[in-house]
Amino acid sequence: MEIQGKIIMDLPLLEGVSKAGNPWKKKEWVLETTNVAYPRKVKFDVFGDRVDNFKVQVGREYIIKCDVESREFNGRWYTDVHGISYTEVGSAPAAAAAAGFPAQQALAGGAPDFAAADDSDDLPF
Repeated sequence: MEIQGKIIMDLPLLEGVSKAGNPWKKKEWVLETTNVAYPRKVKFDVFGDRVDNFKVQVGREYIIKCDVESREFNGRWYTDVHGISYTEVGSAPAAAAAAGFPAQQALAGGAPDFAAADDSDDLPF
């Protein structure tokens, strides 16, 4: 899933140690969607080693590729949005790649001239 919007809040880094004694870290941001009629705020997080590679900045617009996960606990449902990767909006090559379209090549001979065609052999329909 992809979400496009502007980062409006950078929440503090959370760190700890698991029961097994392994250190962990988690970073959270709040993004406000910009490509919809009614903007929404979405909190997403990045966990583990990805925290060091996620260099998003408040005030800039990004496309965040994310994974949405829900789980049940004591009869209530909780949903998490985990960031996987990001692309900054406005960088031309990255924007085209994010949309999934290759860059378009120009025609070698230019556009054909349809106005110069002979109208004498037009079909009746």
